[in-house]
Amino acid sequence: MNRLTVYSSFRLLLSSILLAGFLASCNVSRKYTAEATKNWEKDILKFEQQDKSEKDPANAILFAGSSSIRLWSTLKEDVAPYPVIQRGFGGSKFSDMAVYAKRIIYPHQFKALVIFEANDITGSKTDKTPAEVVKLFRDIVKTVRKKYADQPIFLFEITPTKSRWAVWPTVKQTNQLLKETCSKLHNTYFIETASAYLNKDGEPRNELFIKDMLHQNHEGYIIWGDLAKKKLDEVLTRKVKP
Repeated sequence: MNRLTVYSSFRLLLSSILLAGFLASCNVSRKYTAEATKNWEKDILKFEQQDKSEKDPANAILFAGSSSIRLWSTLKEDVAPYPVIQRGFGGSKFSDMAVYAKRIIYPHQFKALVIFEANDITGSKTDKTPAEVVKLFRDIVKTVRKKYADQPIFLFEITPTKSRWAVWPTVKQTNQLLKETCSKLHNTYFIETASAYLNKDGEPRNELFIKDMLHQNHEGYIIWGDLAKKKLDEVLTRKVKP
C-alpha cells in the first residue's frame, strides 16, 4: 500500500469518525424515542387536544416536566400573580422531555419557561449518569432556542427525597453540573431548592411530602412556589428595567 492510499484511507476513517460524532451530537434524544413514545404518547396527544381547545393567558409562565408539575393542583395560586400554563406528564425524565420538547413547548407563547424533571436517577439499573442528564438538558434548551431565542428558561433543582435518599450523592452532583450548565447558557437560570427541603441534620423534611415520600404535599408546593416566584421576580423585573 503506497503513501497516497494510506493517506486517503486515513482521511476516510477520520471523516467517518467525525461524521458519526456529529450525528450523535445532533440526535441526543434519538435513542430514547421508542421508550418515550411507549410511555407518554397518549399524554402528549392529550396536551395537543388541550392546545386546540384552550387559549393561553397573556405573558404566561409555562411549567413543564414530570409528575411533580402535573400534580401541582395549586400552581395557579402558588405562583400568583403570574399566569400559568401547566404541562406535566407522569413520571417523565429529561430524556422524555428531550424527545417531546417541540410538541409540548412549541404550541405556546410564554414569558418564561420553567422545567422540572427528576426521574433519570432513581437507583435503578437504567439510571443515567450526571453527564448524560446534562447533555439531555442542553438538548432541551437547544430545541427551545430554535423557536424562542430570548425567553428566560428556568430549571428547578432536583429535590432531595426520602424515597431516593440512597442516590442523593449522585443527584447532588447532577444538580451541581446542571447549575453550572445554566450559568453558561443564554438566559437560562437554575432555581435552587434543595436546602429548603432538608432539615438541620441535612436529611429530607418528610413533613413536606405525601406518603410516597417522593411527591410534595401542599406545604411543599407552597415552598416551591415561593422559590419559583423569587427567581422569576429577580430575572423578569431586571429585564424590564431601562
